[in-house]
Amino acid sequence: MSGIDLFETERLVLSGWRREQLPDLVRLHGDPVVARYLSTHGQPWTIEAMEAALDEWIALFATRRLGKLRVTRKADGVLVGRCGFGIYEPTGEPELGYSLYPEFWGNGYAVEAGAGMRDWFFRETEMPQFIGLADVRNAASIKVLERIGMTPTEVKPYDGVPFQFYVMARPQ
Repeated sequence: MSGIDLFETERLVLSGWRREQLPDLVRLHGDPVVARYLSTHGQPWTIEAMEAALDEWIALFATRRLGKLRVTRKADGVLVGRCGFGIYEPTGEPELGYSLYPEFWGNGYAVEAGAGMRDWFFRETEMPQFIGLADVRNAASIKVLERIGMTPTEVKPYDGVPFQFYVMARPQ
């Protein structure tokens, strides 16, 4: 593992981003199919939005070992997407999020990365819980949150779009 690797799962390595990796994020969040559930407007992210997100993730990783991380396959080093914790602005809570390139959907990578982040979070932090949320139309994302053991709490609008909210409390 390198200095920016956070941890490994059976098939994946989760690591921090570098600024020069912006083209990888552009390919991911610039894809209309991927972007439709990444924001409430459902449009591909602008370059400015991706630069700001990447800077935020790099800073979160450097200061708190949080942030959305690069997810690569151990076997060949291929980038499959990103997964990690952002900060949900309305409450300040850590929020689990993930996004994969479409060619890697259906391989269990989001569940594996999400479960790895869950385990890391409770092993390495003292925080009592984290949240997750998914657009109610995004059945695949809802399935990931449920498969890693998160508990649905409520459906409520987020910027006018109905989202299913989840919580994962620290195991007793």
